[in-house]
Amino acid sequence: MAIADGIALFGGIALFLFGMQLMGDGLKKVAGNRLEMVLWKLTGTPIKGILLGTAVTAVIQSSSATSAMAVGFVNSGIMTVAQSISIVMGANIGTSVTGWILCLSSFGGDQAGGWISILSTSTISAVVAFIGIMLLMFSKSETRKQVGGIMLGFSVLMYGMSAMSAAVSPLKQSEQFRSMLTMFDNPLIGILVGILITAMLQSNSASIGILQALSVTGAISYASAFPMIMGMGIGASVPVLLSAIGANRDGKRTAYVYLLINVFGTLICTLLFYAVNAVVRFRFMEEDIPINAVNIALINTLYRIAAIIALMPCMKYLEKLTDFLTRNTAEKEPKSKQTIEHLEDRFIEHPTLALAQSRDAICHMARITEENLFRSFELIQNYDAEAAQQVIDAESVVDRYEDSLGTYLIKITGTALNHAQTLEASLFLHTLTDYERISDHSVNIQDCALEIHEKKVTFSDSALNELNVLERALRKIVEIAFQAFLENDLELACKVEPLEEWIDSLCQTAKLNHVSRLQAGSCTLQQGFVFNDLLGNFERIADHCSNIAVALVELHADSFDTHEYLHEVKSRQNSDFTRMYEEYRKEFAL
Repeated sequence: MAIADGIALFGGIALFLFGMQLMGDGLKKVAGNRLEMVLWKLTGTPIKGILLGTAVTAVIQSSSATSAMAVGFVNSGIMTVAQSISIVMGANIGTSVTGWILCLSSFGGDQAGGWISILSTSTISAVVAFIGIMLLMFSKSETRKQVGGIMLGFSVLMYGMSAMSAAVSPLKQSEQFRSMLTMFDNPLIGILVGILITAMLQSNSASIGILQALSVTGAISYASAFPMIMGMGIGASVPVLLSAIGANRDGKRTAYVYLLINVFGTLICTLLFYAVNAVVRFRFMEEDIPINAVNIALINTLYRIAAIIALMPCMKYLEKLTDFLTRNTAEKEPKSKQTIEHLEDRFIEHPTLALAQSRDAICHMARITEENLFRSFELIQNYDAEAAQQVIDAESVVDRYEDSLGTYLIKITGTALNHAQTLEASLFLHTLTDYERISDHSVNIQDCALEIHEKKVTFSDSALNELNVLERALRKIVEIAFQAFLENDLELACKVEPLEEWIDSLCQTAKLNHVSRLQAGSCTLQQGFVFNDLLGNFERIADHCSNIAVALVELHADSFDTHEYLHEVKSRQNSDFTRMYEEYRKEFAL
């Protein structure tokens, strides 16, 4: 093989791998995210899990990516190890689809004449590339641009495949090359070579593609291809095992599932196939008949389906074996902190999943904040040291959530997000701060309650009435704003701003009334300080509820122009805003 051919081979491999990545990334953006959510939400029975795992892997073109997602699901506690086993099994079948796509490189014939030449690889690739670049450069639709990227990736993939085939074509005449490949007829050597190739490339699909490219030399026989295909399945476990680094015990168990399925699948299929071959003597195994790209894809698919069928009755034993292999793995964090573990770094490359996990974590943070605020309200007139400590402890938990979520969301925004995902991430970053600030005000109210308790401050009946009315109004605005976010309810969000306006008015009225009481001598300065502190916290809490609701409204309006929205709703005459404002004014009258 000439030096020029060697360089061409490596260039073809590079284009092949780049095209595979480009096509896979485009497929993820167009349909992968939706399928990832389906995988998360709909995995139920083993059959359903296998079908979903197969479908997702066929679309995103990577069994390693699907299995890594399963590791993340289990690590975050939203999926059991038993459920992940069926997904991993499906991923093993789905990865064989790429081999069939690569068979297109041998369709038609560049040497054929007439109309058949139009169907050659070079012609098809050229047409697809032309359409793809037109979509990518001139289309305004983001989805069409992504489809263009997929088409370009396919063309680069096909070109790389053709370049590899052309580079190795001179090896047809090389006896040294043929004699070297005869070593792979030994099942053990063939399996080990398959493992090594895939472990280096970290892609089973890429390994199968290279084997298909080499098949054009006619030197790859069925006897050497079969064990290499099985070994390639085991080698694909390497990136999945790497993805489990830093995972908890169950996450590691899921990674081991991928390895065990391929190891036992290879063992079972090897023993059965060679045992039958020893009795029947398959002709294609005895006479070194060369294998082509289509039959490589066929064997790869049949082997994977057969292995999964053989292992399906053993799913519970696979689960027990992974439990045995990880029996000495200790959990790194106590159970109380596992809610924040839901923020899986493994999902950063899958923004839909990462944002869904962020929403779940923020919703949990919101519930803690709401409970903590209402607990602090109770302390104003009925102070309890134990309940006060609970307020302080809960605020520390909310702070931890803010730190973890803020860091996680910044990582998400650093990836390739579409417009809707960018807006959603912005909403989360906006509301995250507001929840934390409300939690801070809970501690401030607790401090006021402690001062009232220690200094034995008593309020007049009119001051208590004002505090009670404001507390009821605050409970309502918090419930509405938080529920609007939790349920993504735009109608509820629109009810927040009128109530926030009325709470502001109530606070101003209460301050003026308190000045009047001070002047009349019915209240003291000491009472006035703590009373004003409470009013200030109440007003700020309502403001943060308004921020949460406005961000949600603006998200649905595809904008974050908060000031324009507030000006619009407040300036309307006879609007819903005015009607709701009047309703709140009557409900929470002093």
